[in-house]
Amino acid sequence: MSRVEFDDLWVVVPTYNEGRVLGQTLTELVAVFPHVCVVDDASLDNSVEIAESFFDQGVRVVAQPINLGQGAALQTGFEYALSDPLMGRLVTFDADGQHLVADAVRLARRLRDGFDVVLGSRFLGAAPQMGRLKGLVLKIAVAYTNLSTGVRLTDTHNGLRALGRTAVAAMKLTQSGMAHASEIVERIKSESLRYTEEGVEIRYSDYSRSKGQSLLNAVNIVVDLLVR
Repeated sequence: MSRVEFDDLWVVVPTYNEGRVLGQTLTELVAVFPHVCVVDDASLDNSVEIAESFFDQGVRVVAQPINLGQGAALQTGFEYALSDPLMGRLVTFDADGQHLVADAVRLARRLRDGFDVVLGSRFLGAAPQMGRLKGLVLKIAVAYTNLSTGVRLTDTHNGLRALGRTAVAAMKLTQSGMAHASEIVERIKSESLRYTEEGVEIRYSDYSRSKGQSLLNAVNIVVDLLVR
């Protein structure tokens, strides 16, 4: 696999206090993707320093001075990528090591089939490695989003997704918290973007669970949606 294949692609990695695993995540990404934008959401650890150490390998860092949430970090990354006139594709990728670069490659390639957005789904393909209660809560969030947007999906809060330039320009996210994922789906509907889903694998670890894969986080997603 040659990095040249992805010369037109930016990977956006929203980051908050991920110093323990960010280096490994970026090592895996830069082996395949030549352009990576780390958006640091006012981390209190050494995340910025770690990301900056990959400068010679194509990593660029945008450091937000105030913690604004993942949705705001993604929007910052979208705007940064759009400033590159050669950017034709973009992948969003979590910093905590839960995503597989091989899955990101598959999603990015599916954009070449005429889709504007390719969304990763934990509920397609192999059974996801998560507790039953958490799976139930996430499916409630999916059902709510499907009902409120009219877009039929199996997974709406997966951070791995691929977007073409038209879709990136259409996002304009305003939700700073986890509800940004549903806002992305709303944009897909309102902008009549062509979309599909691809099954992806999630690497659940003690670290990723402690940072954002807990049952409490799934409940927070539902709360965010209801508050909206």
